[in-house]
Amino acid sequence: MDNNRTGDLAEHYAITWLWDNGYEVFKNAGCTGPIDIVAVSPEGETLFIDVKTMIKDVRYPDSFSANRSRTPLQKEMGVVILQFNPVTRDLKFTEHRDEKVNPRYRDKQHAQQDLDLCDSGC
Repeated sequence: MDNNRTGDLAEHYAITWLWDNGYEVFKNAGCTGPIDIVAVSPEGETLFIDVKTMIKDVRYPDSFSANRSRTPLQKEMGVVILQFNPVTRDLKFTEHRDEKVNPRYRDKQHAQQDLDLCDSGC
């Protein structure tokens, strides 16, 4: 299965998992951006969620990992990562700690340009 299709599948599982846990769920209608899903918890807390599909970790047999780093824009917005395991179809939120910005990520200006492009039609 190609990566885009796997990502779409992960988002659909995330939506149903969030519904099952009492969240109201709103999916991003665009094809890019820092947020995949906006969810409101039963307590009224709003979460901005980026869904990440876990991949097989070659260092450890039978282990999966996900790129859990957030972009600077995602950090600023308070986006949380929801990890999806494509084998077990389990989902879990990443516990974020203070992260150093990885230099491979683009700067905030480029992230804003992505948002502007998406707003004008993907």
